[in-house]
Amino acid sequence: MTATFVHADLHPALDVRLLRDIIHPERELWSPRELRDLTSFVAGELTSPLLDILDFDPAQRWWARLGLTEGVELWLLSWLPGQRTEPHDHGGASGSFTVLTGELEENYRYPAGPIRGARRPTGASIGFGSGRAHEVRNNGTVGAASVHAYSPPLVPTREYASLADIPTVIPPLPALRLPLERLRELADLEGP
Repeated sequence: MTATFVHADLHPALDVRLLRDIIHPERELWSPRELRDLTSFVAGELTSPLLDILDFDPAQRWWARLGLTEGVELWLLSWLPGQRTEPHDHGGASGSFTVLTGELEENYRYPAGPIRGARRPTGASIGFGSGRAHEVRNNGTVGAASVHAYSPPLVPTREYASLADIPTVIPPLPALRLPLERLRELADLEGP
């Protein structure tokens, strides 16, 4: 499913010099701004190959891993109308997503803050730090797709009954620095 080059796995359809140059396998951690720049760049510059691999699954959100290093994971997700995530945090990882096609709705909350909502149209990008919970859904009438990145990679998410239930502090889960070999194994077992 993925091509490998010096400390990075890339989806075969995206194993191009452009992505190899920007995924920075030597970078241990990515900031929310760097993640936002990554998802925005990938969605904007690699649109055609992303659309070639994009799929939709009526039973659940569909996803494909686009890239994995010891510092970042990169995913393509699709959303049919009505598909959504449960309210969740990213366990201490920073994250980002950019809407590739369609439109998504995001409700989010920082601990002890109000629940806020935002409409994310095609091209919209958001980067966020570890202390944030959110839920994302497609309330539209057509399918949507988005590019997501998280750092450190493969930190488990925590789900909540609602955004009102997030704790006053979102404690980070142990984010172990795992070698790429172990990250590959874990990535094959789960999605974003």
